[in-house]
Formats: sequence, C-alpha cells, structure tokens
Amino acid sequence: MNSTLLAGLNPEQRAAVELPARSALILAGAGSGKTRVLTTRIAWLISTGQVSPAGILAVTFTNKAAKEMVTRLSAMLPINTRGMWIGTFHGLCNRMLRAHHREASLPQTFQILDSGDQLSAIKRLMKAMNIDDEKYPPREMQNFISGRKEEGLRAHEVEAYDPYTRRKIEVYAEYDKQCQREGVVDFSELLLRCYELLSRNQALREHYQERFKHILVDEFQDTNPLQYRWLKLLAGQNNALFAVGDDDQSIYAFRGANVGNMQELLRDFHVENVIKLEQNYRSHGNILDAANALIQHNRNRLGKNLWTDADKGEQIRVYEAGTDVDEAAFIVDEARQLNREGVRLSEIALLYRSNAQSRVLEHALVSAGLSYRVYGGLRFFERQEIKHALAYLRLMENTDDDNALLRIVNFPTRGIGARSIEQLQEAAKQYNTTLWDAAARAGGKVTAFVGLVESLRSATAGLPLPEIIDHVLQHSGLAAHYQNETGAKKREAEERLENLNELVNAATLFVHENEDDSLTAFLTHASLEAGEHQAGDSEDALHLMTVHAAKGLEFHTVFITGLEESLFPHQNSIDSGDLDEERRLMYVAITRARRRLYLTFAQSRMLHGQTHYGTASSFLRELPEELLHWLTPRVSARKTFSSGSYETSSYIKAFAATPLEKAPPAPSSVWRIGQRVFHQKFGEGVVTDSEGGGNEGRVQVNFKRAGSKWLALEYAKLTAI
Repeated sequence: MNSTLLAGLNPEQRAAVELPARSALILAGAGSGKTRVLTTRIAWLISTGQVSPAGILAVTFTNKAAKEMVTRLSAMLPINTRGMWIGTFHGLCNRMLRAHHREASLPQTFQILDSGDQLSAIKRLMKAMNIDDEKYPPREMQNFISGRKEEGLRAHEVEAYDPYTRRKIEVYAEYDKQCQREGVVDFSELLLRCYELLSRNQALREHYQERFKHILVDEFQDTNPLQYRWLKLLAGQNNALFAVGDDDQSIYAFRGANVGNMQELLRDFHVENVIKLEQNYRSHGNILDAANALIQHNRNRLGKNLWTDADKGEQIRVYEAGTDVDEAAFIVDEARQLNREGVRLSEIALLYRSNAQSRVLEHALVSAGLSYRVYGGLRFFERQEIKHALAYLRLMENTDDDNALLRIVNFPTRGIGARSIEQLQEAAKQYNTTLWDAAARAGGKVTAFVGLVESLRSATAGLPLPEIIDHVLQHSGLAAHYQNETGAKKREAEERLENLNELVNAATLFVHENEDDSLTAFLTHASLEAGEHQAGDSEDALHLMTVHAAKGLEFHTVFITGLEESLFPHQNSIDSGDLDEERRLMYVAITRARRRLYLTFAQSRMLHGQTHYGTASSFLRELPEELLHWLTPRVSARKTFSSGSYETSSYIKAFAATPLEKAPPAPSSVWRIGQRVFHQKFGEGVVTDSEGGGNEGRVQVNFKRAGSKWLALEYAKLTAI
C-alpha cells in the first residue's frame, strides 16, 4: 500500500510526505504538486498507523479545495472520510462551536449571518440607537466590526483614539449583545468565538490537542494573524503543524493575509524541516525562468527556484499597442489564430490587474463574435455600479421606467426607507400612474429625488454623451459614495470607481464608432452588450479574469494585459514604495501559463473619456532580454529601459482613482490661455487651462454663468470671440 502511495513522487515530494511527526514548512512553488503532497501525507500517516482518520485536522481556504482533498483521499484509502475534520477555517470553527455550544454561550441552533444579513442587523441596531447613518455609514460600521474581530479584538479591547471611534466601539459592543440575544453569529465571529473558547477552556483545549496530533494547513501564506493564533492553540507544544505554502504567491494582504506568518511559524515551532518543492509540472522552461528572474527582486523571501524537466519552449511574446483598443484587437486576432491552430478557447486566459480593464476586451470580443466568460466576476455592463449609473441615465431619458427608479431612489442612501417605497408603489397602483408621477406628489425626500433627476436632465441638455455621463456620476452622488468608503471595503470601492470611469470611456468609444451618438442609442448598446449570450459551462469560451482570480488556475495560453506603470504595478504600490506584493501578483500571472505567454501594453489608454499616455511596466525591465520576443519595434522600450533610472516624467497617473496630473498643453493647440470663447449652452467664458492636443485635447473654460468646466475639444464646438 505504502509503495503505491509514494509511486510517482519526486524526491522532494516524497521527503515531505515521509517527514517525522514534527512541525514542518513545505515551500511549494507554483505547479509543484502541493495538493498531491498534502493529501498523500494524510494518506501515508493513516496507512502507516501513525494516526487514525479522527486524529487529522486539515485546513483549506475554500470548500472546493476541501472537497477535492476528501475525494483524493477516498481514492487512496479504503476508509470512510465522512467524519474526518477537513474543511475551511470557518467550517471547522462552526463544527467545533456546534459541538460545544453551551461552553461557547450559544444556542444549539445558532444561525450564521451572511454579509447582507449582518449589514441589515447593524442598520436595525443603529436605528434603535438613534445614530446618524450619514455620519456613520452602516457599511463602514460593518467593516469596522469585522476588521476588529479578525484582529482578535472585542469592543472593550479596541483603543478609542477620538470620539468618532469611541462611538463605533459603542455600536460594536451593542451589536455583540444583540447577536447574543438573538442567537446569531457572523463569519468573523465564528473564528473569534472558537479561539476564545479554546483560550479560556483548558480542558477543552487539551482534549483537542490530544485528539489532533497532526494539523495540516494548505495555502499557509494566506493565513491572517487570528487564524495563525487559532492554529497555535490547537497545536500546543507537542503536535505537528504541517504547513504548505508559497510566500511568493502571497497576494491577499488586502484581506488581512500576513505573509509574515511563515517566518513566525519557523520561529514559534522551531521548524528544522523546510522542504522546497521546486520542480514544476505545468510550464515550459522560459516561462519559469521569467518568473524566477522577476521574483528575485523581492526582499525577505524564503527563497526557491522553479525548474522543469520539460524543454524551454517558446519565448515570451511582448506586444506594444498604440492604444488600449489596438491592444484588445491584437489579443482577439491572436486568440482566433490560436483557436484555428487547435487551441480551445477555454485554454486561453486574458488577465488584467483591474476589473475596469475588462470593458475594452469585452467590447472587442463581442464585436468579433468570440465566446467568453468572466471568471470570478461579472461582465462589465452587469456590474452593480454600472447598473446604478445606467439607471440614472435611463430615468433621465424615460421617467416611466419604474425599474430604473426603484434601483436608485435610495442609492446612494438618501433616507428613503422600504416603507416609503411601498407607499409609493401603493399610490401608483391606486391612481394607475407611474412611480415617477407618484413620487412627484409624494413630498419630502422622495420628491427631492425627483428634483435631483430633473436637475441632472436640465444640466446635461445639449452636452456630448461622455460629458453627460461624467456629469451624472459626479452630481448623482455615485462617485462620492464610493470615494467615501473606508476600511475593508475601500479596495472594492476603488475598483467600482475605476469601473464608473470606464463607463465614460465606453461612451467615448461609442461616439467614435457610431453615427447615432445619442444617450438613447448608447443605452440600447449597453443593454445589447449586457444581453449578449454568456457562454455556458459546456461551451468553449475564453476566460477573462483579474490576476487575483486566476490564482490556482492554469491555461495553455495566457495574455497579461495592461502592463503599464501605475496600472500594473498599481499606483498605490508605487506611492507606498513597496512593490513586493505587486511583484508577487505578476509572478502568479506568469506562472498560470503552460505553453505560451503574451505580455501586452499600450502607449495610450482612455481614462474618463480622455486619452492618457503611459510607459511600459517596470516589471518588463526585470525580465531577461533573451526570454522575450518583441512582436513590435522596440522604440519606446529602448527609451524606457536604456538607463538604470526608470523614466516616468512623461507618464500621466492615468489609472488612480485620485485626481490626475495634467498632461502638458500641446504647443499646437488652437486655444490659448486667456482667450475668450463662446459655447452654445454655457455662453461666454475664458480659457484657463488646456490638456492634450487636436481632437484628443480638452480645455478648461471659466464661464460667466456656468462657472469652470473642462470640455473635450472634439465635442465642445467652441468659437472664438
């Protein structure tokens, strides 16, 4: 049996599986067979009589990974795996709390709140406490509570720096009491409550320490501080903690993951056994050489070097496009050709750093008639924030659109509750009219909403399509809503802002491509693209996804798109001076490819309806020249990489959600600062600034009646006075 289990393992994998019963760290590189090692280790421990199935605790990060582990074990051993403790942190903590609900001060039938239920509970509590939800947004309060729990802190342990924080701590304390009264727990509570249970109950802690002699953890680099403390409690002084992870693939700091836990493990458990799984079974040699060369620029690595006994394979293809639209067209053409050559579309992945980048790619794929699916996310026009923005535009165009009104009447929050909406619907039904007409007569905040939409319609009359959308985003409160997010939701809010900015770009491209550039035509276009056939699970289709979503997957061909400074690596990392996690993200992206890898970037990219110019990503400079095959002349690359110092002077910070730096005014601009001009809608004004040149430029004009406005030269139709 044992020889069968170990058959086919390489020397390092076998050494990891056969380790003595002491704590160990298995440094498992991408594509090195870590899941096989983990499951074989469990099977080997059981088959050699070192532990019974009940003495194993195996922790994963997803239910999918846990199910795969159980399936593999069932195939390896003639045992019943049903009772084994294999699952996620949340799943295992739930199981422990169910078994010891009295000791945990919980009812046997306690319920678990998902994120939406938790938010509703917080809103209900804040209303009872008469707390202003404008000053203390409920979602911000939710993030505060969850964040403190994940740090292992109860309300009385949180330091109050100021009255504002003190008030949030009071809500946290009352929220805990409310949950206790109602017999419910949220996801963060599962782990914290379980940790507290084991911490204070010595008998129970010793029971589980005696039971689980072998604790195995997958993706250890993704653990947060509380998860590691929970594992340490269970391991105690004598149990073996077998951790499998890769510090080079730690990319979830925004979720609280602490790559430093790997170094702490070595110190806390006096780990002598660090085994490196470096043989890669996924990618050709050139792809691995590129990944190794890139990641060596990171500091404080535990260190490993991926290799393969496969051949070197093809060079990595690099393509420099003129624009983001050209970049998308090139990718579509290459994907088509690969498909003609026999590569299934489902074996091709298009990766991007930011969700907003998918819009240009999706448009190109829809236009070309290529099937695709967005993995781990929604297609552009299906995203929540885009639907909100389109609902404002739809209602401005057609006030009879009840669905649009219901979507945005209280978004962003303006104090119009569920009861007010019910009364609105009842009034519309009673008088056989639209919700809009009922809202106009309702008075109070509902009528104020009608006034807002009317003001948006009035202010945008006669404006070009991109400027209409820009105005609506700024004055509806949508942009401000996401700009004001803090805490754990800040990163998600920044992505939603990027998507809203991309909607302006979509409108700009639509104007260029269509004779009818009206708002009605654009809304029709958006609906048609949103309603395009979404590839089914069985259909051959390209995969689009962020690099974060790609972790754990592999493809024949991978396109890493948008490799421009400030986009990938992201501006936030550049500003902080710490590129290590961004570089790990690039490392993950590279190692998704088995046979062919494309790196693409654009000289210019549309942002907020305007063209901005960038430089190639500094990550390209960190790849050895001999591994790259440039598909385009290397004019800009020579200029960019010619010296030790990296040129960024010409780059516009085009991809940050913060205000942009202005491009230098074009000398050939027909409008000079100080010149008096006339606009059909805004009247007389004076040019105060300019940006870009030709049809891609824009000017800032201070109008006598309308104040200061930026206008796109292509649409503004200014005349000199």
